[in-house]
Amino acid sequence: MAREVLSIGQVRIHSGSATRDEAMREAADILQSAGAVTGAYYDAMLQREQTVSTYMGNELAIPHGTNETKGEILDSALSVVRYDGGVDWDGNPVTFVVGIAGKGDEHLEILSQIAILFSDEDEVARLKTAQTPEELFGLVSAAGV
Repeated sequence: MAREVLSIGQVRIHSGSATRDEAMREAADILQSAGAVTGAYYDAMLQREQTVSTYMGNELAIPHGTNETKGEILDSALSVVRYDGGVDWDGNPVTFVVGIAGKGDEHLEILSQIAILFSDEDEVARLKTAQTPEELFGLVSAAGV
């Protein structure tokens, strides 16, 4: 990709927990702060969640909008938030919430890179032990995301 979709300011680590909706709100807020989505993107994420859960297994959820709400996406970007206290994602345990906004079809490429990274349990273990957002950012970036 020509432009970086993830910057250090879009990576956070929380020692506590969050609800699913709080985690989605934070993901949407980070993407909005990055200039990638409009303020309506959170509602788009909620719409997607009502249709199909974005829980992916391996402690990962990747909230994103529906195809009908593509107009809310201004640019491609990611947010990566680790909740050490966990998130109850409709009964599934989630540690990593990766918000995705993809302009055009770019989200498909981004989704596949995230899926590959999180399908490797050793990688997930490394991501969980990162001490700082900078370290977490480095690991995710090194994976080609």
